[in-house]
Amino acid sequence: MTEEMNQIDVQVPEVGDVVKGIVTKVEDKHVDVEIINVKQSGIIPISELSSLHVEKASDVVNVDDELDLKVTKVEDDALILSKRAVDADRAWEDLEKKFETKEVFEAEVKGGLVVDIGVRGFIPASLVEAHFVEDFTDYKGKTLSLIVVELDRDKNRVILSHRAVVEKEQTAKKHDFLQTLEVGSVLEGKVQRLTDFGAFVDIGGIDGLVHISQLSHSHVEKPSDVVEEGQDVKVKVLSVDRDNERISLSIKETLPGPWSQIGEKVKQGDVLEGKVQRLVSFGAFVEILPGVEGLVHISQISNKHIGTPHEVLEEGQTVKVKVLDVNESEERISLSMRELEEAPKADQEDFRQYQAKEEPSTGFQLGDLIGDKLNKLK
Repeated sequence: MTEEMNQIDVQVPEVGDVVKGIVTKVEDKHVDVEIINVKQSGIIPISELSSLHVEKASDVVNVDDELDLKVTKVEDDALILSKRAVDADRAWEDLEKKFETKEVFEAEVKGGLVVDIGVRGFIPASLVEAHFVEDFTDYKGKTLSLIVVELDRDKNRVILSHRAVVEKEQTAKKHDFLQTLEVGSVLEGKVQRLTDFGAFVDIGGIDGLVHISQLSHSHVEKPSDVVEEGQDVKVKVLSVDRDNERISLSIKETLPGPWSQIGEKVKQGDVLEGKVQRLVSFGAFVEILPGVEGLVHISQISNKHIGTPHEVLEEGQTVKVKVLDVNESEERISLSMRELEEAPKADQEDFRQYQAKEEPSTGFQLGDLIGDKLNKLK
C-alpha cells in the first residue's frame, strides 16, 4: 500500500495505517500526539521514535512537530504509533536507489560510528578514512559524506563507507593534478614514508619518489640520515609517468650545489682532512667537503715511489691533504699528501741507494776502505 493511499482520512485507523499527528506533549519515555482528521489521540513509545537508541524523547521531537506515523496497535483510549516504522519504510526505498547509483549523501555520526538515516546505518572502522584512525571519539556529531556499500533489508543491515568517498575524490584530484604537473616544477611536499631506496613525498594528494641518489649532493647511506617522516621538504619534478601515475622527484636539485662558490670555501695552500672515496690507477679521490671531491694524483700520494695507490691507501681512510689548485668552473681540485710528508735528506737517500748496490767482489766494506786510508795518513 502506497503512502498516498495510507494517508487518507480514516475514522477508525487500523494497524498498518499511516496517519499524521501533531506532537502535544513530550515526556521522557514517550510522546503524546493528536491525530489529524481523527478525533483520537496517540502515543509514541520512545523505542519507536528512532532506529537508534534514544535517551530522551526530547532529543528527537518537539511540541507542535507534525509527524507521519504508522499505527502499530489500536487501544480503546489511544493509538500506539511508530515514527521509526514510517522512517524505515521510506529509508529502505531511498537506500536501494542510493545503493544502485552509488550516490553520495551526508549524515551525522552518532555514538559508535552509527548514523540515523531512517534505519540504523553502520560505518565499520576500516571504512571511515583512507588512512588508519586510532581514536574515533571526535567523529561523534560529525557530518560525513557516505555511500551505501552493503544493503540487506531482511537482516536490517546497512553498511556505509566514508573511505570510498574520500578515495574517489583523491583519484579525481590525482588525475587532474597529473595532467597539469610539469617537469622542472619546484613544489612543497611532506615526507610520507621512507624505504631503503628513497623517500615518498606527498606533493598535494599524490606521492612522488625521491630516489636515495636525489636526497643530497653528498653520498647517503640510508634515507633516514637525511629526512624523516612528516618533514616538510622542497622538491623538483624530474619526470612524470601519467599512464602509470609515477612521479620522480629530487630534493638535491633544490639545494645549493656543493661546488657553488667553492673558491670561497677552499683555497690554494689549505690543509684539510678528507676521506678517500675512490682509488683509481692514476690516484685517489678524496672528499674534503660534502659532495666535493679532489684528486690526489699518484705522484702526489707519497715521497716514496709507488706502483698503485692501493699500496698505501684504502677506501674509507681519513687522510690529510694540501690544496694545490682550485678550478671552480670545471669543478676540479688538485690535492697533495706528499707535500705534508717530511722529505728525506739528500745525503741519507744517496747513502741508502749506495748501500742497495752490490759490494765489490773483494769483500771489502766501506768502513775497511776508509780505515786503510786513515792508517796510511798516520
